[in-house]
Amino acid sequence: MNAALITGASSGIGEEFARQLAARGANLVLVARSEAKLAQLCAELSARHRIEAQYVALDLAQADAPARLFAETERRGVRVETLINNAAFGAMGDFVELELDRQLRMIDLNVRSLVALTHLYLKPMRARGRGEIINVASTAAFQPVPYMSVYSATKAFVLSFSEALWAENRSHGINVMALCPGPTETNFFAAAGVESRAPFRAMQKPSDVVRTALAALERRQSSVISGWGNYLLVQSERLLPRATIARAIARALKGHYARRDHRTSEENTR
Repeated sequence: MNAALITGASSGIGEEFARQLAARGANLVLVARSEAKLAQLCAELSARHRIEAQYVALDLAQADAPARLFAETERRGVRVETLINNAAFGAMGDFVELELDRQLRMIDLNVRSLVALTHLYLKPMRARGRGEIINVASTAAFQPVPYMSVYSATKAFVLSFSEALWAENRSHGINVMALCPGPTETNFFAAAGVESRAPFRAMQKPSDVVRTALAALERRQSSVISGWGNYLLVQSERLLPRATIARAIARALKGHYARRDHRTSEENTR
């Protein structure tokens, strides 16, 4: 079975990828921690679009999870032709006040797991001479973000990594693309410990973000920023020193986060 594999698929942007790809007739493998949500979504999309939708309930922050997921899709005879690495979470607060274990877990999920899954599924794509990979980054990838320092750093990694792989793999018939959404109407902010959304720009809907991503993938772009407002803001920030941007963001975000750690999971994605 040829299929699209989507991580962080139980809500937000990941769920919307599942809905739009199913509407296009794609078979699905959905991955997240919430088995109940995945089972319900698979049943709904299978019935509505007459596609085959499977799920794997898995915590991708665990070190062996990517290898276990790859082995499971191999066991099921699934050929992953589209990989969407969407699973991630963030945390907002003073770096020294946030729990270190949670920050390291963020790196494990946002970076380590994404790299491992890309490597595992890219190899058979290269052997077949075709495939697509979308790695979900963020507009936070383009500048330092005080009070979300680790999160923005992980997304900067995802952007650079994806654009490099785009250049490496385009001659092999494979497109690797970074998707960079701005603030989006998901549960990301609540899970990240954001008490007020006042400093953030107008929210996009996940459906708009995914439509932008799929259109850019068809054009074989190396990266795409979702929303013209987000695009223009990123371009304007490039005209200023990074230190100036960091100070301005620090002033805007300070005091808008909860003074306690928030627990979350990979379902809480951008």
